[in-house]
Formats: sequence, structure tokens, C-alpha cells
Amino acid sequence: MPVRIRLARRGSKKRPFYSIVVAHSEAPRDGRFIERIGTYNPLTDPATVTFNAERLQYWLQQGAQPTETVRSLIRKHADKAVPKAS
Repeated sequence: MPVRIRLARRGSKKRPFYSIVVAHSEAPRDGRFIERIGTYNPLTDPATVTFNAERLQYWLQQGAQPTETVRSLIRKHADKAVPKAS
């Protein structure tokens, strides 16, 4: 089963907040996931994106495919990525 890096919606109605997760491609959007690797908050100005660059690189090397939205977020915010301490 292929693995995708995608957004999982959190937050309340009309106040979206997203987690960037690694999940099986057939899992529901807000269902089970393998690992949470970041967050995306579109309500702040500018939008806030944080992700664990170490884990993102690991999953990309393992063959995980990011969705179009996540791919654009990575492109825009990759220079700001700082590895998080575990």
C-alpha cells in the first residue's frame, strides 16, 4: 500500500487547522496515520507552517509521495524548516 504525506484537518467549524501526516493512501483524511510530521495554520497572516525536516526527508527517501498541497507548502517553507529535537 503506497504511503502519502498529506493534510489531516483539525480545529473547529470555520476555524481550520491542519496536521501534516504520513498515512496510507487508502486511509480516511482524518483517520489513522503513521506519523505526524508538522502543522499548517492557514488563518494566521502569513500562514504558519512547521514541520520536522529530518522526518520529512526520511519519509521522502522511503518513497512517500506528498500531495500537491503539501508539495507546495514544502517548496514555500523548506528554507525555514528547522529540525525539531525529539
